[in-house]
Amino acid sequence: MTTRNLRWLAALTLAALGTSVQAQTLARGVVFHDRNGNGMRDAGEPGLKGMRVSNQREVVVTDASGRYELPVSDDTIIFVVKPRNWTTPVDELGLRRFYYVHKPKGSPTLRFAGVAPTGPLPESVDFPLTPRREPDRFRVLIFGDTQPRNQTEIDYIAHDVIEDLIGSDAAFGITLGDVVFDDLSLFDSTKRTIGLVGVPWAYVMGNHDTNHDAPDDERSDETWERQFGPAYYSFDHGPVHFIVLDNIMWRAASGSERAGYSGGLGAKQLAWLGNDLARVPRTQPVVLLMHIPIEAVAEKTQMFELLADRPYTLSFSAHTHTQEHRFISGSGGWKGKQPHHHVIHATVCGSWWSGAPDDLGIPHATMSDGAPNGYSIVTFDRTRYTIEFRAARRPADYQMNIYAPEEVAVADLATTDVTVNVFAGSSRSRVEMRMGSSGPWLPMEQTRMADPAYQTLKDAEAGPNQPPGRKLPGISQSSHIWRARLPVGVGPGTHRIVVRATDMFGKTHEASRILRVK
Repeated sequence: MTTRNLRWLAALTLAALGTSVQAQTLARGVVFHDRNGNGMRDAGEPGLKGMRVSNQREVVVTDASGRYELPVSDDTIIFVVKPRNWTTPVDELGLRRFYYVHKPKGSPTLRFAGVAPTGPLPESVDFPLTPRREPDRFRVLIFGDTQPRNQTEIDYIAHDVIEDLIGSDAAFGITLGDVVFDDLSLFDSTKRTIGLVGVPWAYVMGNHDTNHDAPDDERSDETWERQFGPAYYSFDHGPVHFIVLDNIMWRAASGSERAGYSGGLGAKQLAWLGNDLARVPRTQPVVLLMHIPIEAVAEKTQMFELLADRPYTLSFSAHTHTQEHRFISGSGGWKGKQPHHHVIHATVCGSWWSGAPDDLGIPHATMSDGAPNGYSIVTFDRTRYTIEFRAARRPADYQMNIYAPEEVAVADLATTDVTVNVFAGSSRSRVEMRMGSSGPWLPMEQTRMADPAYQTLKDAEAGPNQPPGRKLPGISQSSHIWRARLPVGVGPGTHRIVVRATDMFGKTHEASRILRVK
């Protein structure tokens, strides 16, 4: 981190401290080697030196005896930053228990309960760690919004996605916010369902996961804290540093202004982010996990400044119920040498579980950019990564839809388009087509446009015979569509169009469609 960044961070930390009006006291404790795995410090279990601990603003390291101390108010969560090759306790639902909530008087009364009174600060707030080898190469499951309105939609999650993932070899999984859809009583059932995957699971807070009757942003995560702990924190796995952010700024109703939210971190969280990164080696890969896309965060400029000198950064969000790979460069405010890769991830619930139900009664939930609902498998290998999108309940090679007429006249070949929606395509993808198995490969042009099949679905909804199911959201201009004209010189007959898409990681997928020429 540059001297300029350090001066800026110090000023920001002081500003964050200045916003606190609560009495401060010191929390003390030990991070220790839990040799017998019982979660308690027993005789002979040594403290661990150099472990990072945070109070959601400062980040300190433990001394030679594993001890730390941090200032706390009467509304603080203390947490240990899980280091590489160590694990915190993980409960039966896959949630890591790496934190202590200090809220002596508990949460205020809200529609959905928050934290019960925790009482006086313990004499020692200790964190157990047990060794667990973490290789350089590992896989992570990424979910966009699961967002169920009720138990029926939790059952959709179970049958559409979870059943195929049980027994996954992923190191852990992440849900990128909007875990539920405003009804926070559904957290428990949603966690139990996702917990069946059988791997540790991290959760990001979304705008539909907040206490909507909270009087301000500071108290909008009271139920979240009871269910998941801190809304922002960090951890290491293998060689990668992961940062979970809360970028939902809640705004209570005031006068004629309705309650709502915007994308932002706030001074305290931004100060913590700087303090956290200050203890991460510059060349260690950093992955940020958030709900609202990074370019819509009020403190985007400061975030980019903190990350500017790091050569290996990546970030994920969800929220839009579309899928897009963005490569943010200087024109977007990014200050690094190479563009920053930000993934706006597809959602598990797709278009909020809308659309006609299939044979199992599950809505097709196609997103407004024409991509199916689903999830991704991200493979990290030292400083490299790959992302593989998986459509819900479809084979791994289902990566695109091809649109072309059933029949075309020879005279119309030169003016007839083939359109392809490559669900996880990006500006760094190469998409080509050919006729049959021996024709020349022809480049296709990336075109931002409405998905043709989604347009047909919306047209049907506007017609006299409306399809069953909840209406789909409005059409968006898809970022992952390619087009090309059919080649001339194709004679009458039944032909096979083959499309080949090579992603930014060098992985190639093929699909085909049959076309009649007359």
